[in-house]
Amino acid sequence: MKQQLEQLEQRLTFKQFTNDDALKLGLTLVDYAKETGVSIAVHVERNRVPLFTHLMEGTSEENVSWLYRKKSVVDHYHHSTQFIAARFEESGTTHSESSLLDPARYQAVGGSFPVRIPHVGVIGSVTVAGLTPQLDHEYVIEGVERFLAE
Repeated sequence: MKQQLEQLEQRLTFKQFTNDDALKLGLTLVDYAKETGVSIAVHVERNRVPLFTHLMEGTSEENVSWLYRKKSVVDHYHHSTQFIAARFEESGTTHSESSLLDPARYQAVGGSFPVRIPHVGVIGSVTVAGLTPQLDHEYVIEGVERFLAE
């Protein structure tokens, strides 16, 4: 699982990532959620600066907390939250139990993905909250794939 997630991160890279790209990516995720009839919260950052945040009807303040707890994991490790969760699970533990990072500020559960530029590295993140961790991960991946296909 971890290897597949790492390959996914290497495949889903960006040529560039401007403020307009962040807006377009965020709106792509919101439109996808509308298509499928779910409500999500979306947050996009570059260099830890928020460039897009939207909470759809049916989300709440709690989702804002989850957005930041997930994106903090990407900021720290430069990998998706799903990858970090899998890495800890393969070691027979969880991120919350063994990372030494405050679980109130860091949650390695699906839904946050790095914005990576080849030969540069991770320069930001895109995060989804409001569904299950697995669905949050699937939505963020679908959003990135749709954005990159345009």
